[in-house]
Amino acid sequence: MASGYRNGSAKGGVKVDRPLSVNSNIRSSSIKSKPSPSPYNSHGLRRSSPGSLGGSAGPVKDDSAVSGRVRVAVRLRPRNAEELVADADFADCVELQPELKRLKLRKNNWDSDTYEFDEVLTEFASQKRVYEVVAKPVVERVYEVVAKPVVESVLDGYNGTVMAYGQTGTGKTFTLGRLGEEDTADRGIMVRSMEDILADISPETDSVSVSYLQLYMETIQDLLDPANDNIPIVEDPKTGDVSLPGATQVEIRDQQSFVELLRLGEAHRFAANTKLNTESSRSHAILMVHVKRSVKGRDSFLSSDNENTSHLVKTLKPPLLRKGKLVVVDLAGSERIDKSGSEGHTLEEAKSINLSLSALGKCINALAENSAHVPVRDSKLTRLLRDSFGGTARTSLVVTIGPSPRHRGETASTIMFGQRAMKVENMVRIKEEFDYKSLARRLDIQLDKLIAENERQQKAFEDEIGRITLDAQNRISAAERSHADALEKERLKYQRDYMESIKKLEEQWAIEKQKRSNNQNGVGTKDGCLDKTCNGEDTAVSISEEVAEVKKELENELRLKKAAEEEVNNLKSQLAQWKRSEAAGNAEIIKLRKMLEDEAHQKMKLEEEITILKSQLLQLSFEAEETRRSLDRGGPGKIFNGLDSLVTQVRHPHARDPGNGHKASIAKLFEQVGLQKILSLLESEDADVRIHAVKVVANLAAEEANQEKIVEAGGLTSLLMLLSSSEDEMIRRVAAGAIANLAMNEKNQELIMAQGGINLLSMTAADAEDPQTLRMVAGAIANLCGNDKLQTKLRGEGGIKALLGMVRCGHPDVLAQVARGIANFAKCESRASTQGAKTGKSLLIDDGALPWIVQNANNEASPIRRHIELALCHLAQHEVNAKDMISGGALWELVRISRDCSREDIRNLAHRTLTSSPTFQAELRRLRIEC
Repeated sequence: MASGYRNGSAKGGVKVDRPLSVNSNIRSSSIKSKPSPSPYNSHGLRRSSPGSLGGSAGPVKDDSAVSGRVRVAVRLRPRNAEELVADADFADCVELQPELKRLKLRKNNWDSDTYEFDEVLTEFASQKRVYEVVAKPVVERVYEVVAKPVVESVLDGYNGTVMAYGQTGTGKTFTLGRLGEEDTADRGIMVRSMEDILADISPETDSVSVSYLQLYMETIQDLLDPANDNIPIVEDPKTGDVSLPGATQVEIRDQQSFVELLRLGEAHRFAANTKLNTESSRSHAILMVHVKRSVKGRDSFLSSDNENTSHLVKTLKPPLLRKGKLVVVDLAGSERIDKSGSEGHTLEEAKSINLSLSALGKCINALAENSAHVPVRDSKLTRLLRDSFGGTARTSLVVTIGPSPRHRGETASTIMFGQRAMKVENMVRIKEEFDYKSLARRLDIQLDKLIAENERQQKAFEDEIGRITLDAQNRISAAERSHADALEKERLKYQRDYMESIKKLEEQWAIEKQKRSNNQNGVGTKDGCLDKTCNGEDTAVSISEEVAEVKKELENELRLKKAAEEEVNNLKSQLAQWKRSEAAGNAEIIKLRKMLEDEAHQKMKLEEEITILKSQLLQLSFEAEETRRSLDRGGPGKIFNGLDSLVTQVRHPHARDPGNGHKASIAKLFEQVGLQKILSLLESEDADVRIHAVKVVANLAAEEANQEKIVEAGGLTSLLMLLSSSEDEMIRRVAAGAIANLAMNEKNQELIMAQGGINLLSMTAADAEDPQTLRMVAGAIANLCGNDKLQTKLRGEGGIKALLGMVRCGHPDVLAQVARGIANFAKCESRASTQGAKTGKSLLIDDGALPWIVQNANNEASPIRRHIELALCHLAQHEVNAKDMISGGALWELVRISRDCSREDIRNLAHRTLTSSPTFQAELRRLRIEC
């Protein structure tokens, strides 16, 4: 294995680096005989601030933003086993001076260039040390503003980026993505940063979610959902922020679930075996950690809980939410084709990787030089990282290098990349926003509470009013009855007394009258006169006493009547007071209802605003999609109306643009004629037209951007029909080549299988004799063999037997494709068995492929031999295949590979396979062979 890190920690003694400190005058240019002026001032800051990756140059004027330079650390990988042998007589091409934070790059035995970095990490630096330097740097007080820890900054609401850059096999994936399951000290930056984040957040109020993606061949794919293999990039037209709304986001609650997600993502990441690295990453891996934190101590909604009052305190403020995003980028390694030995599809992958890294380097150069134009749209990688370089994120970069003098050129390129990155400044800005959703939820809860409380109080108030009203009515009725009874009694009493008094007066008057008549009949004497006078006086006194008594009783009656009237008036005043209380209660109810209506209106207004914002977001997304489609379609090309003109264009694609190459002519023809008309010519009766049309389609299928359009327009179906119906050898060869190009995409592979493509390819392989036709057919089947989901179906429809049948040709190119297909199939079987998805003996052995594999294991052609050796190693990794391999002679080839193979990675893989298999070990002991 090329990297000295992938299998664990570096060999040798352990050296503890001293803590990081920052000098007050950092220089990012190399120290030469004529030192150039430093682009930084005394505090390590640039004198002028460049624009972000997506904007124009010039300082960003924002009071809330803080200038922060990109921090760069360099890490040296220890020599691996191959370098210990090959470079034993040569010194390392670099000399580290960690105490001075600089390194020397040797030009020859007597001259070297010196460079300074923010931190220089030796080959003995531990993973913990690297994490503290890159993701959590310890800094001096003068740099507290511009160099806060990246992870802590994310927890405070900033965006942060940690990225690894370097040649393939120098330890980027080990530095960032190591899980540390065997040794916890080997945990990488991804695992350690999540540990710190989960330890700092509050599960009740905060949330953490992650997305894990890969950029493969300029296509963004979801490592957590492999079916989601073409995620679009969405840019905010106002702020320029980049987002991936189609990516899967998984909420993280504990560290174990995060590690499981990383393991799942790594299983789906593309990797290949090259001369420089047996597990070379063929895609850029991007881990996005989204942290949402509620700001404490700033309650937005207050209400009084007083038992006697039930009104809201009018201070309505949405809660404040801080959103931080940590982006960890494991870039695929840059490689030189002549050194890595890439070929075929691996070569195309290497070209794509180098193009994206070149685009990133151009952007870094433009930012470092304050260029007016930054070519951010040259690659999806630069679009994704536009916030990391020259944007608002706090960025730390670790550049990994190897010690071998054979790779001095790649090491020098990596060092210069880091030097230029140190000149880039970001305007770090906190990401805060109002949490309207939380406010709406809290308003709903508060409104429900207010409505329930109001209903309860209203019901209690109505019950109290009813009780008071009923009591008042009962008391008034009782008082009225009592008063009426008393008046009636008094009236009857007065009437009786009056009649008795009248009766007494009449009786007395009759007596007196009788006495006067008797006196008139007698003699009028003096004594008689005196008696008469006395009797008259007695009668007058008696009448006066009766009248006085009657007046006294009348006065008593008047007093009683007045007291009764006062009591009635008192009751009436109490009734009026109760009615006023009822009116006041009704007014309070009306006031509360009005407050509820206001709250409901405000809630409705907020909902309308949210709806408007959602509609605006949908409109913007629609406009962005329309713009993208418009850009994909390009300008309106000229469409040829006549069939004759179209046929002429297909027959003579060079005639209209003789100055450009064939590829440019095909692209221009595609733009002018249109895909549907080109596909329609595949069914032309003119054989010459069909040949030229299928050549055009094959050339278009070679470009990944055209493949989806060809499939959607029915091109795959037309090519399969040509393959089955045409007897022309050239048409079959070119159609098979076009199908092989389309079969490089996993989605297209499933469509090819669903439409019976493997049967057609097998029939073509059985009938064809032309080596080039067989090479195209074998290449298509080899691409299908690399799909884990199609293993059983491909074998059931004769794919393996078709591959083995084509070896009759004997042509080296055909045999190389057959060997590649068998190696792909064996690798998928090995992965499925390891994951527990497959049990039992290998299907390759069942179909009789083992004898041919053993026969060609030591083939003179390097591509054939390398694929066969890998296929043998993958087959031997599972104990169930061991007995068949021993009986078939594969054991001897494995022993030879473990000893004599020119590739160290394959040699080590064969050795591990032999030593880990009990069956192989027993057979080797029986044969007395040491391994």
